[in-house]
Amino acid sequence: MAFYDSGVFYDSGAVYDSMPASQPGRKRMAKVRLGLKEKTREQKITQANTIKTSMTGNANFTTPNPSLAAYGTLITTAQTKLNAYDVAKSALATALAECDAAFGALDGGTTQLSTYAENVTNGDRVKLESGGFDVRGDGAPVGPLTQVLNLVLTAGDNEGTLDAAWDSLRGATSYEVHVSVDPVSGTSWTFKAVAGKSSITLDGLTSGAKMWVRVRGIGAGNSTGTWSDPAVKTVP
Repeated sequence: MAFYDSGVFYDSGAVYDSMPASQPGRKRMAKVRLGLKEKTREQKITQANTIKTSMTGNANFTTPNPSLAAYGTLITTAQTKLNAYDVAKSALATALAECDAAFGALDGGTTQLSTYAENVTNGDRVKLESGGFDVRGDGAPVGPLTQVLNLVLTAGDNEGTLDAAWDSLRGATSYEVHVSVDPVSGTSWTFKAVAGKSSITLDGLTSGAKMWVRVRGIGAGNSTGTWSDPAVKTVP
């Protein structure tokens, strides 16, 4: 039963006169953001000097750990090593440039000497080898061109373009590229381009259209190889 006359007890049984006031919200603790992984060595030196200067004589930080004197030593050591590294890096760049120049001159002399040897020996293999030169093999005949393999299509950088790439074909001097709208039929293929290497960007295509592509190699005397398996891609 509730006791209303006393002003203390209610049906809930709570003693209202003794209930504490609501507690204020706890202040969230701030965290330092150092970003050390993203900073260069020079930026880290600048950051460290800023921290040391700002904490010196600051009443908020009476007992720094490490001490500011020890921290200053860390800064000085890092700066000294960075200066030494910069000097060594500059010296290395100079030495590398001089080394490249020396080997460039040596390559030129070796090439000139090999040309002389070819001329005076009339390309005689035995005589060339006697002079310490490696001689190229005669090489096996290329034979008929085979099928282009591993044709892959990817979206081009611009609308209406596709990038096509495939494996290089031995004996091919260029590649013929045909395209077809979907669906493919015996008469839907049309000439698109001749590529001088095993990749090409096909432009002027209809954006959103499903486009098929096939490639074959072209060799000496305009001989042609077998068409690749066709690849398909929606034009961006």
